[in-house]
Order: sequence, then structure tokens, then C-alpha cells
Amino acid sequence: MGSASPPITCCSGTGVIASAGYSATEARYRKLRRVAVLMDGLVRVPGTRFRFGLNSLIGLPPGAGDAMLTAVSLWIVWEARRLGLPREKIARMLGNVAVEAALGTVPVLGDLFDVIWKANLRNLAIIEEHLAARDKERRVTAAAQRAAAVPGRP
Repeated sequence: MGSASPPITCCSGTGVIASAGYSATEARYRKLRRVAVLMDGLVRVPGTRFRFGLNSLIGLPPGAGDAMLTAVSLWIVWEARRLGLPREKIARMLGNVAVEAALGTVPVLGDLFDVIWKANLRNLAIIEEHLAARDKERRVTAAAQRAAAVPGRP
């Protein structure tokens, strides 16, 4: 007898993504969340709500750092596609990456922009929104099917 796994709480605070029936999706989401937080929100500046991650450090050297960061961000988009996000959401995510990649190449100002923009956390929020909506839709469908299966109901 296995116990039910705990629900996944969205990092953006948008709600809870239930884990029932999502073992592969849950594992992929958790990996994406770890990478996004590591890249964009690992450390909090004491006394503030301001957070930054490895993105801020890796992007300091010009050229190679920005290329590596863009590759990580594009991997998150690729994984989102594998999770079944629709083209519109993938396009929004690619837009976030493009803005960060383009403006990140500007010396000094680009590094400051990287700290503020946080494309990976923005994209994680898009993924969370999609998974939460999909989970809600599945729960509503299952409830409707159970209601239809009750004998004596019209």
C-alpha cells in the first residue's frame, strides 16, 4: 500500500497543483522549479523582498555567460512544451527569454536587467498557471463523471 504524495504548492502562490495522476509531470515540474529558483531567486537580500540567483553571477562575464544562461532558459521552455503547454504560452515564454537574452548583452545595464527581469521565474509562473488550470479541469471532469454515474439522477 502506497501513500498519496503531497500536493505541489506553486512557487508563485497561485494555488496548489494536485499530485494525483501526475507522477512524471510532478517530477518534471519539481526539477524545473529547482532550476528556475537556483537561476533567478536563490538568495534573498536581507531586509528586502529582493532575490537573485546564479543568473546574476554567471551573466557577469560578457558573451559566454549570457549564452549559457539563454541555453538554460530555453531548456525550461523545451520542458514546458513537453509538459503540454499550448503554443501561445510557449510564445510568451520565448518572449521572456528573448527579452532577457537581448538586454542581457548590454554591458553593466544588461547585468542589472538580468537581476530584475527573472525570465525563468516568469516562465515558471506560466507553467504553474497551466498545470493548475489543467488539474482543476481534470477534477471538474471527474466530478461530473461521478455525478453522471449515480443511479437515479436525471
